[in-house]
Amino acid sequence: MYVYRAGGGPKVLLIHGVGSDHLTWRLIVPALAAEREVWAVDLPGHGKTPAEADSGTFDGLVRSVTSFLEDEGLVGADMVGSSLGGRIVLELARRGLAGNVVALDPGGFWAGWERTFLQTSLLGSVGMLHLARPALPLLAHNMVPRTALLAQLSAQPWALDGNLVEHELECYVSTRTFVELVNEQAIAPAQEGDDGTSSGAITIGWGLHDRLCLPMQALRAQAAFPKARLHWFDNPGHYPAWDSPEETVAVIRETLAAPRNG
Repeated sequence: MYVYRAGGGPKVLLIHGVGSDHLTWRLIVPALAAEREVWAVDLPGHGKTPAEADSGTFDGLVRSVTSFLEDEGLVGADMVGSSLGGRIVLELARRGLAGNVVALDPGGFWAGWERTFLQTSLLGSVGMLHLARPALPLLAHNMVPRTALLAQLSAQPWALDGNLVEHELECYVSTRTFVELVNEQAIAPAQEGDDGTSSGAITIGWGLHDRLCLPMQALRAQAAFPKARLHWFDNPGHYPAWDSPEETVAVIRETLAAPRNG
């Protein structure tokens, strides 16, 4: 599994969402690396990490990450995840494999029509990106199409850096397991809750303007993980690390500094 490393100190593992890679964290890595050794991975089938046979499923990704933790001596490390990565770190915490955890707008808490909405909106958007692929650099660096393309993921896409957007859009169309993962998430069981095996502090962060994992899902996430702290980001959309990087870093620092529960 490809890892980007930066900084020094206690390790913190960053796990991105579906279709992204380690560079989705670029706005917050420098601040975290000032006091932590940051390990930002590319999940199997994403970025520089080859897909495995089961990388198109949530369970397969969790299996791969678990093996990675065991191989690298990272079982019990602090973790931050976004979207699908947020669900992964919650699952690892539930299994007792994580330290303190921050889950930013995690997936897995959809219900009813929200599943169809997730599936059709994501696959429709990425389908259009495939058709427009030759023009993605131009679109990413123009405020108007950038806003249209990322309105579901960011509360202020017009303000995002064009280079970040260009790379993110290219990741969406080049991720080999994107369609398989989205289709599987739309029908898979909801994320299981904490049965008391997690020992670390947990913060679930949610953007009030999230148009993909809707804010109502945050309450289900908190009900599933009752000892977790729920932090509302007032201004961000689905990716607080893009829309409010300083607040995101502050939430991460506070959570990682909290005492573990057992």
